[in-house]
Amino acid sequence: MYGKRLGVNVDHVATIRQSRDTLYPDPVFAAMLAERAGAHQITIHLREDRRHIQDRDLDILRDTVQTALNLEMAASPEMVEIAVQVRPDRVTLVPEKREERTTEGGLDVARERKRLKEVVAELRKAGIAVSMFIEPDPLQLEASKAVGADAVELHTGRYCEATTREEAERHLESIRRAAAHGVELGLEVAAGHGLDFTNVEPIAAIEEISELNIGHSIIARAILRGMEESVQEMLDLVY
Repeated sequence: MYGKRLGVNVDHVATIRQSRDTLYPDPVFAAMLAERAGAHQITIHLREDRRHIQDRDLDILRDTVQTALNLEMAASPEMVEIAVQVRPDRVTLVPEKREERTTEGGLDVARERKRLKEVVAELRKAGIAVSMFIEPDPLQLEASKAVGADAVELHTGRYCEATTREEAERHLESIRRAAAHGVELGLEVAAGHGLDFTNVEPIAAIEEISELNIGHSIIARAILRGMEESVQEMLDLVY
């Protein structure tokens, strides 16, 4: 047993709802089922274009989530204002491009250090813990610490997308080194993006990673197997 916390991202439940502009399926209900199955956190991404999660979802989830609510968002004035008003337990700052299907890589904290330091300060003043979604790169880890982040979430997409065992191991080793360096810096280390039922165990085995945020693969399996069973299956692999 690895003992990792599992954050379940329910964005794609909202994606199905928004594809037909209906009231269902409701990501709020999905979050409740995920928690009932043992999830330690609910993660949602409120995007500028509101392509899936809506403001209504965030408001209700803030009132109903019993574990912890992790809000992924761009470091924009609009989103900072919303976060300060709603006060999720954690904000994870992510890069965001309107044309992307999903988040394509880590935030360049080193390049945007001055602006992000101000954003982090404003969020922490409101009592919100802040995490940076970054590549497993020492420069980005050190910049995250410098701007005042409490935690980082390491982007695992390149590991998940590897087409050979050698390539996967190379990216896995980068994640291992980054996780160890993050802990040395005093950061809490999470990981996520692209993790599924076939590739999660090597990431879960990294001692320094305390949390995994997983969405698409759980929601995809839940369509066929049910939400609670799917969350429990993932917990069996990571916890």
